[in-house]
Amino acid sequence: MKRVALCLLLIISFSGESEKSLNSAFRLWYHQPAREWTEALPVGNGRLGAMVYGTVEKEHIQFNEETLWTGEPHDYAHPGAHKYLNQIRKLLSEGRQAEAEKLAMQEFMSVPLGQKAYQPFGDLYIEFPGHQNFTQYYRELNLQEAICRTRYQVDGITYTREVLASAPHQVLAIHLTADKKKALNFVFSMDADHQQESVLAKDGLLELAVAVDDGVLYGKSRVKVDTDGEIITHNQKIEVKNANQATLYLMAATNFVNYQDVSKNPAETIQNILAGIKNFAYDDIKKAHIVDYQQLFNRFEISFGNNGRELLPTDQRLQKFQESPNDPQLLALYVQYGRYLLMSSSRPGTQPATLQGIWNKDIKPAWDSKYTTNINAEMNYWPAELTNLSDCHEPLFDLIKDCSQTGIQVAREHYNCEGWILHHNTDLWRGTAPINHSNHGIWPGGGGWMCSHLWEHYLFTQDMDFLRERAWPMMRESARFYAQFLVVDPKTGWLISTPSNSPENGGLVAGPTMDHQIIRSLFTACVEVSRILITDTEFAAQLQALIPKIAPNQIGQQGQLQEWLEDKDDPENRHRHVSHLWGMHPGADITWEKSSELMEAAKQSLLFRGDDGTGWSLAWKINFWARFLDGNHAFELIKLLFRPVFTQEVSMRKGGGSYLNLFDAHPPFQIDGNFGGAAGIVEMLIQSHQSYIHLLPALPDSLPEGKITGVCARGGFELDFEWQQGRLTQVEVLSKAGKRCRLKYGEKMVEFETETGKRYSFTDALAN
Repeated sequence: MKRVALCLLLIISFSGESEKSLNSAFRLWYHQPAREWTEALPVGNGRLGAMVYGTVEKEHIQFNEETLWTGEPHDYAHPGAHKYLNQIRKLLSEGRQAEAEKLAMQEFMSVPLGQKAYQPFGDLYIEFPGHQNFTQYYRELNLQEAICRTRYQVDGITYTREVLASAPHQVLAIHLTADKKKALNFVFSMDADHQQESVLAKDGLLELAVAVDDGVLYGKSRVKVDTDGEIITHNQKIEVKNANQATLYLMAATNFVNYQDVSKNPAETIQNILAGIKNFAYDDIKKAHIVDYQQLFNRFEISFGNNGRELLPTDQRLQKFQESPNDPQLLALYVQYGRYLLMSSSRPGTQPATLQGIWNKDIKPAWDSKYTTNINAEMNYWPAELTNLSDCHEPLFDLIKDCSQTGIQVAREHYNCEGWILHHNTDLWRGTAPINHSNHGIWPGGGGWMCSHLWEHYLFTQDMDFLRERAWPMMRESARFYAQFLVVDPKTGWLISTPSNSPENGGLVAGPTMDHQIIRSLFTACVEVSRILITDTEFAAQLQALIPKIAPNQIGQQGQLQEWLEDKDDPENRHRHVSHLWGMHPGADITWEKSSELMEAAKQSLLFRGDDGTGWSLAWKINFWARFLDGNHAFELIKLLFRPVFTQEVSMRKGGGSYLNLFDAHPPFQIDGNFGGAAGIVEMLIQSHQSYIHLLPALPDSLPEGKITGVCARGGFELDFEWQQGRLTQVEVLSKAGKRCRLKYGEKMVEFETETGKRYSFTDALAN
């Protein structure tokens, strides 16, 4: 590899917050109201979420509160399950898979067999009498302000609505105006799909109380109206007449405290929220909301240029992309929309984003809208560190901490091991035992994969306090479990993971490749943490000794990376999971630096799987092709991810796409495709999982020019860079931790020492 000297032009003194310019192109907008939920526009503050339909005569706002779930505090472990572990292992080693699965179903699974479901809270309706004949309709979601707007005219009067979810004030605010005096007249009401629900209107306040049928959780929601008009309270509705403006403040809370405690009084929580907004006008709340939101949003910018298509409504733009994908800025919009969804569904102190973020309308949602930890829950957080939203990663760390406690009992009862384990799902009650069916539910890799997020957070931030106080205790105890769980395969002599499966393909097996990649990566990280912190050296030495004994990645007879111990991959298998490629993304067990031969084998496996798939599967494949340094192939998958889906019914096809509100059409809706797709687009522009930061590693021909600022890389670096005609033109690096920096572009490599807080700008060393 050619090495050139660094051409350093200047060092800027300690960095402050740079001023960001607003770009009106970052909006979703439409000429018509939403016809269904997957056309409505999402708002959220991490705890409250809502879908805004923008319907005219009767506005519909469906809302959620993050802790309304079925179920109750519960230990999911199956007492004494470990007594059957060796028998299950023996059956698998003898090739008697069906018998092993049957025994496991009878004696080894979670109690109860399933977990619990995330629930919708309720619906707010705002009726506007006489507004059925309207013109000049427009609605938008402004990503730079996190505000949803609807505007239209009736009889020459312009009516405007703004909806925002305030994190500082913990309310959903709906601001209504008319440009003619005393022309605003409406009635609002609430209801819910729960069998146990009641509505009460009193003293200008509307209250909805709900109780979940299958569990102990209940909640209250109130709507308070501030207006210069007349307020009339009816039995279950409130009317506002002759107003110039009005603001509805929606609050919601439940009795949930944590996964062991449901003793909170939701009425007191709401009273405290009411007290917190008592002395604030809507403009004050709006201003505080924008300031709070932009502290996150403005850290990162991305642009690919445009051809004027931002002047088209988003639904038309999505359709036109299929005819002619010459709309580079749509990709930038998709990245920023992914960041918006993460900021809206995952804030410090809240629950993590579920399979649907924080948005769910169904009492019985698909896959219970919980946390599927064999890819989906983790995929939700792929953009977090990369796109400068490290704060939004915090709720996942809190979930890992909870599971590291509940998983102790499961490790003991199911495997007779120390440490902790998480299988392929968890819920609000932090279940960690294997659920649903033994042919896919017995997968012990969840804890190890979750720990990789702790390690990645350190790699990106270089936060030693986080590593020492939060990450290491969980990583160490997860590694302790695997060190005791691995057994010697009698045929190969390798240490293998058994019983397990390769999610969610092929049933219960011994020794799936994915498990070994995860465990090997965890052990390797733990050895490094021990070195960094100078702690647990004896335990680290034990792990170091185990690493070379774990079953290695193998190349099969068809040139593929083997998914299992045995060379039995079916090249005709088009399964949506490609789990055995975990080691090359999101992991770094397989890289170009370590083994180009294994990378080529991984590529062959992906070629066998094919390009199509559900939404999240397409998103993962985009990341794979970025790691293979093939941006043009990745772009072909982006086109598939952007296929317009007009209704939820139509989306129940094999391949995924995007609903008209850009939600991932799995099918049905799952938000992980949005997050994984956003991360994959950025992964084409910068990678840092090897020993260097690789700039434009997989730039597709369709993105010949662009600019990205505030993107983060491992080692504690933040970068701004530009390119024109497919060539890098400018690079600036902010060092947050004073580490040595290695940058690669094409065949060029530069290395330089850095100081914490300083910026380094240069051109000639890498560019052109």
